[in-house]
Amino acid sequence: MTGLLCITIISVALAGGAYSFVTPPPFTLFTVKVVADLGANVTMPCMLMSKDHSLSDAGVRVKWTKVADDEALNEDVILSMGVHKKTYGNFENRVFLEEKGDHEDASLTILDVSMADTGKYLCEITNGMTDTVQEVTLEVLGDFTAGVVFPYHSEVGRYNLDYDTAVLACLAQGAVVASPEQLYEAWEAGLDWCNAGWLNDGSVQYPITNPRAPCGGSNNGPGLRNYGQMDKNKTYDVYCYTAAPKGSFYWLTQPEHLTFDEAVQACLDDGAEIAMVSHIFAAWKLEGYDRCDAGWLADGSVRYPISRPRKNCSPTEAAVRTVGYPDKTQKSYGVYCFKSQQ
Repeated sequence: MTGLLCITIISVALAGGAYSFVTPPPFTLFTVKVVADLGANVTMPCMLMSKDHSLSDAGVRVKWTKVADDEALNEDVILSMGVHKKTYGNFENRVFLEEKGDHEDASLTILDVSMADTGKYLCEITNGMTDTVQEVTLEVLGDFTAGVVFPYHSEVGRYNLDYDTAVLACLAQGAVVASPEQLYEAWEAGLDWCNAGWLNDGSVQYPITNPRAPCGGSNNGPGLRNYGQMDKNKTYDVYCYTAAPKGSFYWLTQPEHLTFDEAVQACLDDGAEIAMVSHIFAAWKLEGYDRCDAGWLADGSVRYPISRPRKNCSPTEAAVRTVGYPDKTQKSYGVYCFKSQQ
């Protein structure tokens, strides 16, 4: 490696929310920072520095990797050798190399970026003689001005919360019982849930965007199904509301699966806490967080957030998927953590 250059980027907003960057001078190793809006398409720069070769030459290899603190846990993004290209994991079918006419551009474009794409990336171009290595840090800017309504039931099962217990259940998840107005706004934004739940005025309602027989009848139009004011000793689910939390929700990369107690400790060891249900719904709805890995949460449930529906990961709709409340001694899942903003 012949040198290290750290570049300060002046970010300029472009159509679609992506940002421009400064093209670095010809050092073998250099670093840049790129900023993008949530949901935008973003291009991260990487150029072949040797003028003696082009990316179309046989034997020239381009590899992009998302870098973790532990090298063994790095995520492959894309590998290219000539006409042969392969994308991996959460990046499959939404990343591509620019490869412009000068045949020296190996910049990576990511479509529909989410908060989960935030992090450090490594671009490596190998031509057998001189390696080009570039480090790129991607920062994704989310919308943290709104709140989110989410349905909740305890590990006891559906329809087991009287009104007072429902209030405590939301509080335990860092939320409050939603108001009818908040549920209506959530319904307008597409919330569809076929389970009747408490609201803070003592009514029991549920939002339907896709009318069907088991959910108030297929002949009724979309809207809020309303049971009216109910005896507070009766039991239903509950709709909770949380504003955008001040902190970071994230998947804690670990070399192996964890029991619930191990998951709690792993987050503590990382200077965080195990995430609550409110955290995963806020990250999913407000930040576009997307990860197809089931992880423990503080209430003992196992869930995962999908913003981009795909095969084996909520194929028909964007949603926070719930695995359930498994045996806490089971070592089958990872963990989602939350680090409060100091």
